[in-house]
Amino acid sequence: MIRRKELYNEASHLTVSKWGEVRFNEVDALGIVWHGHYITFFEDGREAFGKEHGIDYLTVQASGYTTPIVKSVCEHKLPLRYGDKFRVQTSFVDTPAAKMIFKFKIFNEQDDLVCLGETTQVFLDSEGLLTLNIPDFIVSWKKKVGLL
Repeated sequence: MIRRKELYNEASHLTVSKWGEVRFNEVDALGIVWHGHYITFFEDGREAFGKEHGIDYLTVQASGYTTPIVKSVCEHKLPLRYGDKFRVQTSFVDTPAAKMIFKFKIFNEQDDLVCLGETTQVFLDSEGLLTLNIPDFIVSWKKKVGLL
């Protein structure tokens, strides 16, 4: 039996942190960040990761692909409130499959863990068809960053 731990490897050297601040429009009537905004914070982390490591959405698009999210997980630990500063830590998870997996940790200013998350994206070609093989540009990127 193959276990997930053997198939997927969180590439610790491929991690980016991005700071943010909770805006007024992100809190609910209780004064805490509405749960759906954490997914947006994950998106901010993925964009920062892509820009820093050369795999941003414009690169994906220029290569003839889109990468829709097919799975997202968000586990809340502590609340964030209006005005709080927070840090999104985004890590790439290496997999032999034709998909991209990112793990997220959100911390408050005191470095307390606020939230854990994960997203999975697949590759669609220019005709919108699911790609079952890892695209060449991802293979090249993995070689460049030391994953292959």
